Parts: sequence; C-alpha cells; structure tokens
Amino acid sequence: MSVLKASDLRKKYLLGEHTVEALRGVNFDVQKGEFVAIMGPSGSGKSTLLHLLGGLDSPSEGEVTLGEAQLSQLTEYQATLARRHNVGFVFQFFNLLPTLTAEENILLPVIIDGKNPAHYEDRLKQILELVGLYERRKHKPDQLSGGEQQRVAIARALITEPAILLADEPTGNLDTKTGTAIMELLQRSCRELHQTVIVVTHDPRAASYAQRVIFLRDGNIVKEYRPGDDVPLAERMDGIMSTMRELES
Repeated sequence: MSVLKASDLRKKYLLGEHTVEALRGVNFDVQKGEFVAIMGPSGSGKSTLLHLLGGLDSPSEGEVTLGEAQLSQLTEYQATLARRHNVGFVFQFFNLLPTLTAEENILLPVIIDGKNPAHYEDRLKQILELVGLYERRKHKPDQLSGGEQQRVAIARALITEPAILLADEPTGNLDTKTGTAIMELLQRSCRELHQTVIVVTHDPRAASYAQRVIFLRDGNIVKEYRPGDDVPLAERMDGIMSTMRELES
C-alpha cells in the first residue's frame, strides 16, 4: 500500500537573475513499512525533495500525495495538521529543548497537538525501550551523549505513530559506531513498528541499511538500487559506492 507518492515534482528557485531547477520532474512512491534512502552528489536536490515530501515546502509544479491527501489541495492549516499527524522529522541537529528531560522532549509533539500525555504512557514506554533509553528517560540533553540525543529525537518523531518518518542526514554529526547504531535503530523501527522511513544521506554505510536506494543527479532520479534482504551489508555498500562514483564522474 502506497503511503507517499511524488508525481512530476519540480522545484525552481530564483537566484538573482538566474532560475535554478533543484528538481526536474521526480516520480516515485513509497510503500507502508518500506525503508528508502535518497542519495546523490552535493546539489542534486536531496534535501529539497525531502522538504517537499514532508510538506515543509511547496513544489513549483507536480504533486505530493500523503496517504489519500494531495498536499497542494489543502489549506495552510490543513497542510500543517496533515504534516503534524502523518510525518515525523529527524534532522542532523537534534533540536532538543535543554530544560526538558528525555521523556519530556519525546512527548512534545503530543503536547503541541493538545493531547493528554498520560494517554501515551504505554507508547512512551515502548518507544523508550526501542531506542534503549528507558533507564535514562529522566536525563536532560546535556547529560546525554550525541548518539543518545539523536535517539531522543527519533523517539520524539515516532511518539505520535506517524505514517512516515523523514530523516535528513541523521548520522551527520555522529561518529561511525554511533551512526551505525542509529541506522540499526531506524531499521528496527521498520521491522518492529512497521514504520515507513525515508532517509536523505551522503553516507553509503547509512544508505546500506535501506531496502531501496534512490539516486538523484541534477534534480532527476537517475538510478535505483534494491539489494535483497540476504545481501550482506558490505556488498550493499560496495554497490552504493560504485553507483555514487559513476554519478560524480
């Protein structure tokens, strides 16, 4: 079942007197529970695409369909609600509130949506156990490592059970070992919560955890890589790196 669809997405920016085409007609769809990575050279349109998919920006042309809703047909208020209820965001910078504990940061989307946090106790416990932070739930961000803070950010994105989790360079500020743990966590969220995950990354190791890798160049999808579940991680990385070398040559 498709939970997200991009139809002929185009995005143009005016830079002085010049028009820059960040996206030039992107088409693809994502199925429920699928783990997709988006890769490409710098300036290929990766982050622009992620922002359009999450409703953070509007396309110049084309359509994003989230569930059954076409985002261009919604009012600004409706689009905000659709984004809040259906999309969880994880960014390179954790964006945690320093005065709140880990569990308070996780519950922020619930509070912002005007819901009673007490109704989310079971979900909170489940998510804290999934991200391995149940024993550290009362700690504030400055008492947590970078990897633990990113786990809080992921838990915060998952607390409202969004249809889709969008992650923009989620391992960008982390060392290799911690980054690997974060990608394994996202992979587990797909398996155990049937979560749909879309990750933008420049890191072949991070992308190798995905079921499908979409490659962008100059605002176009130029290739897809679908390794089977039985393909070893190292072999996946080799395939991804080989494709990236082709795109950058």
